[in-house]
Amino acid sequence: MKKILYPVILFSIVLLAACGGKYEGDFSYEIQDFTYTNQDGEQVSKSDFEGKFWIADFIYTTCETECPQMTYSKQKIERALHEEGIKDVEFVSFSIDPDNDTPEVLKEYGEVRGIDFEEGNWTFLTGYDFDTIKEFAVKSFKVPVEKFDDTFMHGTHLMIVSPEGNAIKYFNGYTMTDEQINELVQFIKPML
Repeated sequence: MKKILYPVILFSIVLLAACGGKYEGDFSYEIQDFTYTNQDGEQVSKSDFEGKFWIADFIYTTCETECPQMTYSKQKIERALHEEGIKDVEFVSFSIDPDNDTPEVLKEYGEVRGIDFEEGNWTFLTGYDFDTIKEFAVKSFKVPVEKFDDTFMHGTHLMIVSPEGNAIKYFNGYTMTDEQINELVQFIKPML
């Protein structure tokens, strides 16, 4: 009996180990379920990104420093991915100023920066109150968000989210270099 049971247990352990997390990074933060409104006024949920890599950040459209640079970094990442033949990564920005950042404002923000929404892989989200997005940012991404009189404080991370819906790695989107963009591309590429 022991001779038969030992190989069965060993096989089960190996099988279970092989079923572990396919996408590994520096950490694994499960992203909470959400349903928010995109730049076209449509409802978008976490499930819409299931099975895809996505790069997420937190911005607001009246920001004149970090946020435009973070968006530009994501555009450079998109070009670098396309050069490698990778076109199915999603780019998601959560507004931390939902009172100002209506779908129309977010759409204009993207269009002014040359984002082609017809391609379908850029999503700007709003449609919640500040406390909701603050809690979501902290719980899901471990990104601090604060509101002051007429401005906001937020992290400048571009978070890579796995097809399983877990944030697994981040890069500083405000100070991102070409070398770091290449590192990000080489991080994603083998996992596709």
